[in-house]
Amino acid sequence: MPVKSFQGERAQKKRVTPSKLTVSDIMQTRLILFRPEQSIHQVMQTFIKHRISGGPVVDERGTLIGVISEADCMKEISESRYFNMPILDKSLQHFMTKNVDTIESKISIFDAAAKFSKSSRRRYPVLENGRLVGQISRKDIVIAAINMKSQTWRLK
Repeated sequence: MPVKSFQGERAQKKRVTPSKLTVSDIMQTRLILFRPEQSIHQVMQTFIKHRISGGPVVDERGTLIGVISEADCMKEISESRYFNMPILDKSLQHFMTKNVDTIESKISIFDAAAKFSKSSRRRYPVLENGRLVGQISRKDIVIAAINMKSQTWRLK
């Protein structure tokens, strides 16, 4: 006589889809903005004071025109030593990155994570209808992932 299984009929597993957590849900909105006429020396002091490593550069209308980072400052420090000259009070517009990669606020954090994994960028300015609304960093995405359940990727 064959042995019957004591397990009941197996329940059908429901397919769980990730929740739609977007960049706008986790981005930083309180930004320290820089102006192109600021000196590189002022920018480095701001980095130290606020413990940041970069930020967006905007014109007088608040339009994004570039980004400045510690890496941009490192170039100036290196060149000043090479030419045996102290860091000059040159304006920020000489050092900032003008060709800026951005992220739209409506994309999912998973798409944003993929974009970060394919580049060496540590942060992206976030645009909504072409207007600067925030900034997202790798750290923001890591924090969001920790705050989600690992099995279903839903918020706790």
